[in-house]
Amino acid sequence: MFKAETYVARRKTLMERVGSGIIVLLGNDEAPMNYRDNTYRYRQDSTFLYYFGLNHADLAAVMDCDAGTVTVIGDELTIDHIVWMGTQPTLKARSEAVGVGHTAPAASLKETVREALSKNRVIHFLPPYRDTHTLKLARLLGMPIDNIESAASLDLVRAVVDQRNIKSAEEIEELDRAVSVSTDMHLAAYRMVRPGLNEAEVAAEVQRVAQAAGGDISFPIIATINGQTLHNHYHGNTLKSGDLFLLDAGAETPMGYAGDLSSTMPVDPTFTERQKEIYNIALNAHNASIAQLKPGTPFRDAHLAACRVIAQGMKDMGFMKGDVDEAVAAGAHAMFFQCGTGHMMGLDVHDMENLGEVWVGYAGEAKSTQFGLKSLRLARPLEPGFVVTVEPGIYFIPELIDLWKRENRHAEFLNYDKIESYRDFGGLRNEEDFVITEDGARLLGKKKPKTIEEVEALRQTSS
Repeated sequence: MFKAETYVARRKTLMERVGSGIIVLLGNDEAPMNYRDNTYRYRQDSTFLYYFGLNHADLAAVMDCDAGTVTVIGDELTIDHIVWMGTQPTLKARSEAVGVGHTAPAASLKETVREALSKNRVIHFLPPYRDTHTLKLARLLGMPIDNIESAASLDLVRAVVDQRNIKSAEEIEELDRAVSVSTDMHLAAYRMVRPGLNEAEVAAEVQRVAQAAGGDISFPIIATINGQTLHNHYHGNTLKSGDLFLLDAGAETPMGYAGDLSSTMPVDPTFTERQKEIYNIALNAHNASIAQLKPGTPFRDAHLAACRVIAQGMKDMGFMKGDVDEAVAAGAHAMFFQCGTGHMMGLDVHDMENLGEVWVGYAGEAKSTQFGLKSLRLARPLEPGFVVTVEPGIYFIPELIDLWKRENRHAEFLNYDKIESYRDFGGLRNEEDFVITEDGARLLGKKKPKTIEEVEALRQTSS
């Protein structure tokens, strides 16, 4: 964890921003896989981590904005816990390490909330993303379960988003570590991929690298020869000569900060000429997007820069036709690029997605409903301290090709005969992580291969 002063300052800023009432933050509980004592890997709520740094289950916290007091709520461990878990610091000691001098037992939370309700004080809480939190809040507030999400405090949401969006210097150091380990994960894949290997073997090695560094993966690994499936977590295919292999994987540090990288590599030592053509279009789009990263520039511009490069490249190859700007405005390029160019990253790989993209990525502005553009998670003007991913790609999705061809959609911009000849191509992307600086952007972590020459050089020395 960071120094106590960091958490004290964060909480003070939050309480001053919210202004009045009490803030109730719920930490995450253990989540059973198939019975109570066999749980999923524990992961603390990221907002609780941000303000308290306590990576332990069954905790909550109350911040009184009017009195300026902070209380960590939870029960001390019993001898039964210690028998199974070993000697642990007391809750009081843990809390003091993050600058909180007052603790209270778990049962006190209900009384604290009831007292606040009786005095008509505002109770601020975040929209829950776990059903256990929804149930807990409903019981605490005496409110129907269906009303909990809409009753969440928008003032608190916006205050948390504005604070967490700007990464401090010590957070950037932690993110550099996360991305450097993520690079090592990808280098391991570059070195081992070959015909006859199973996707699961690559995924297992990639995860091993993350865990060997003392942390874990920041999201379920995508390791696939079917890169056209954007979030493909199936690892049952055998790699064959001629395949492209897409890896999307990142490390999470012990403090909870995430890395998120994507790489595409040939299963053979070199790309085919057809693969090179598509790969270079996507890489040019990637670099065009990076060139837009600077304070004041809306990330939507970085996304549209990538879209235009992809549309122009696909037009040059005969997949598209007509005016490129008109095609992008109409969304015709989404035949090949169906998602967004990037997203915020921090304690969550998609930072604060539980608090709503409309606030995190759009500063309250409405999102587009256009296919492709509606999947852009970040559009707002960039600010120093923002940490973003850049990950445009090109994907040939047979079902999408069939649907649009049947509907004759964007026929003025799409050459369906040419597209049909690539329907089994798959998909590819590169992804890197950047922090926005005062005058531009800086790549986070260790550099990974991304040009064809860099990828092939590593593939040939590893084969």
